[in-house]
Amino acid sequence: IPFMPLNTTIQDALEILPELKMEYEVQPWVRELLDTAKEIEGSLRNAGTHAAGVVITDKPIVEYIPLNRPTGSSEDTPIKTVTQFEMSTIDALGLLKVDFLGLASLTIMQRCCEMARQRHGVDLNLHNIPLDDPDTYALLGRGETAGVFQLEGSGMTRWVMEMKPQDLSHVIAMVALYRPGPMDFIPSYIKRMHGKEKIAFRHEALAPILEETYGITVYQEQIMRTAMDLAGYSASDADFLRKTVSKKKKKELLENREKFVEGAVRQEIPEEVANLIFDDWEAFARYGFPKGHAADYAVIAVETAYLKAHFPVEYMTALLSVYKDISDKVAYYVADCRNMGIEVLPPDINKSVWDFTIEDGPKGRVNIRFGLGAIKNVGKGPVCAIIEERQEEPFVDITDLASKVDLRRVGKRALESLIKAGVLDGFGPRMALLQVMERAISISTSHFQAVDAGQLSFFGAENGLVQELKLPDVDPEYNRREQLNWERELVGLYLSDHPLSPVMDKLKDTVTHYSGQLSQVEQHQFVCVAGMVTYIRYHQTKKGDPMAFVNLEDTQGVLRLVIFPNTWERVREMIRYDNVIIVEGKIDNERGDSKILVDNINTEIDISDLKTGPELPQKSEMPPSTEQQVSLSPTEKIITEPSIDYSAEDGIPPPPAPFPKDWDSLWDEEPVATPAAASENAVAQTEPVFENDEEPAATPAATTENASPQTEPVFENDEEIGQGVVIEKPEPQPKPV
Repeated sequence: IPFMPLNTTIQDALEILPELKMEYEVQPWVRELLDTAKEIEGSLRNAGTHAAGVVITDKPIVEYIPLNRPTGSSEDTPIKTVTQFEMSTIDALGLLKVDFLGLASLTIMQRCCEMARQRHGVDLNLHNIPLDDPDTYALLGRGETAGVFQLEGSGMTRWVMEMKPQDLSHVIAMVALYRPGPMDFIPSYIKRMHGKEKIAFRHEALAPILEETYGITVYQEQIMRTAMDLAGYSASDADFLRKTVSKKKKKELLENREKFVEGAVRQEIPEEVANLIFDDWEAFARYGFPKGHAADYAVIAVETAYLKAHFPVEYMTALLSVYKDISDKVAYYVADCRNMGIEVLPPDINKSVWDFTIEDGPKGRVNIRFGLGAIKNVGKGPVCAIIEERQEEPFVDITDLASKVDLRRVGKRALESLIKAGVLDGFGPRMALLQVMERAISISTSHFQAVDAGQLSFFGAENGLVQELKLPDVDPEYNRREQLNWERELVGLYLSDHPLSPVMDKLKDTVTHYSGQLSQVEQHQFVCVAGMVTYIRYHQTKKGDPMAFVNLEDTQGVLRLVIFPNTWERVREMIRYDNVIIVEGKIDNERGDSKILVDNINTEIDISDLKTGPELPQKSEMPPSTEQQVSLSPTEKIITEPSIDYSAEDGIPPPPAPFPKDWDSLWDEEPVATPAAASENAVAQTEPVFENDEEPAATPAATTENASPQTEPVFENDEEIGQGVVIEKPEPQPKPV
């Protein structure tokens, strides 16, 4: 079944698509498959657990509702019990459900305040951060929103820069508006705020209600107030209306429309105007935000912006420490530190601790030292073992490390990761350290076994028998790119250098923008960028034409490219992993994160020093027929649903896959963590959760409705996107030592 509109059933598809109907009638296995699918169509797929909802009762909950254990629960699962009833049933029974949101930003703020007190003697805590500081709003107006709660991201940043908020009320409105639906009102809100568009009301009676938001309905409370003032609703009826509109319950919507219009007419509001007001609500309120909720978030947003504006080193240190386990965020915030003029020093065996720390440098400079906890495969145990033994004096070399630290506590995998990440660079070249690593572990193990047994070892100073580990001679520049790949793999960014460094001087006169600047670029503005290809996702339009989505990396971050069929046909041979390419195109930032609609690509630059990665097959004909067969290269990791073999002659297999409603999701998404339950009470079941409600995001409630194809997106140039495939870059394989 090809891509179809939302809520299309199997029977609908059979009636719409003659090809599918013919297959159904001719092929017995197709008939059996679709008939079986019809039987389960519309069934509940699974029961989800709400991200933060906790049910609180005066007696044991089991006396009110049935309970069960969450799917896949174990001894380590933080949520032990959930309700069998979903959220709406819990509400109908009159039980209290409270959402407890765990915000990482509160931890970041607390750590920043502690460091500010220690370093500057400032009496600062979570309760006395100013909300009216001019420097704070100036920072937001400049678009320096990385790490600012709710306001980071290129899409939001662009609107905040255009808005240039002057007080808390503006930030509250932006938090509420930056959601599907209300987002369409952002341009008008900003223009009206700056006096560039006339403020208009559906009726003059709305003026006192919508005055603070320039005539635009922004908050759910405004719907309630309008219903009460214009149609005579009681407070409880107005709250029921708010819930009805936000949940889009058709029957209740129709009843409330009639009730609202009748009440408005009694108040001498024209029937036509009353219907227009209700139309506005229906279009807006599905994603409408309560003002109280938006205000809570806006306060935290302004507070984090204040800390970043006045204590930048402390704030970025706290930010990096909290997100040290998320390599993409670490890379993003390290890049922001560099933009702020703050140097992030690489991890060091004698200076780093578990978290990121502030380190004073020469001439009054203040730097941030990379934390060992941000390195993959390195746990707290190995780090504690190292820190304990260096307290009296620093380690001198690998021999000293092996003699002082029981490397059994560190482990081979962690030690190898520390070496590859450059933590032991003070001891010598990484390749040399890797070659003696096994020997160092062996000698350290023998020594501490002897110490445990009360015997002397080769390290015993009493008899002078000290066995020194001599490093082999290696070329320090040997396989520079492999060393950089280790850093990227283990910490999420390049620490010692950047693959583009050798060609940056050649690019500076050609490039007009870097990735960190795209959020400030106007819609459709021409840009010329350069970077290294790190991700390729192939697609074909519904017409069968090939196109691609590509990620480039420059020295500041990631550039996202959209290459439509006409351009793809000309440039596809240039799109290979690790290739450095120069891209000309136009900015598209209407859907959030900035993307470049590619017009032209060239590689007219010497990149011989950089091309070390494997080349993936690039053929002129794409995609192949699904009737052909292929045996894929082991270096190609193909994400398919379902798995299908394709012709090796065509090189790039295109398995059928539904196209998502938002092309942002065509790029990889971060796994979303499930927060621990905030209470021993049962956790309520399914409920829609707003985007960006938490930081880091909590797992949204799993829907209990039948999964359906997504809404078809609209692209510039009327490109219709169809099926696609990702060919991921093969992970670098370690060479034998």
